Amino acid sequence: MLRLADRYASRPVEELPMLFQRILQNAIRDHFRRSKVRSWWTSLLSSFSVNEEEDAPTDPFDGLSVESESTAFEDPAKALNREQTLKIIEQGLELLPPRQREAFLLRYWEELDVSQTAEAMGCSEGSVKTHCSRASHALANWLKAKGVSL
Repeated sequence: MLRLADRYASRPVEELPMLFQRILQNAIRDHFRRSKVRSWWTSLLSSFSVNEEEDAPTDPFDGLSVESESTAFEDPAKALNREQTLKIIEQGLELLPPRQREAFLLRYWEELDVSQTAEAMGCSEGSVKTHCSRASHALANWLKAKGVSL
């Protein structure tokens, strides 16, 4: 929300929800890209550590492993199914009332705790819990009606 306020304060109010969603999506992608790169470098650099028991360097390739979250070799049918499911979830999120959507995205996509979400939204922690619960139930019912099972 700070990026939206800093960079797009002069934009018309009608454009703000769309801009906020795009900023949020990009932030989520950046977060996962960074974590993937960090874990790769951590495993790569840790593979050069000295084995204390044997006082000999370990094999540099022992520490390298393929991450389970990697989509590089994912079955195309699974990748397509995942993309379609994400699009359906995004459609469902757009149907939620603004406060519920905001609470849901901050809590579950931005991984803020209840107090941080309440502070960001300018409301009580109880309101955040209520908004999240209602958003989760509404989204689950909508997805069930669309035939999506997670």
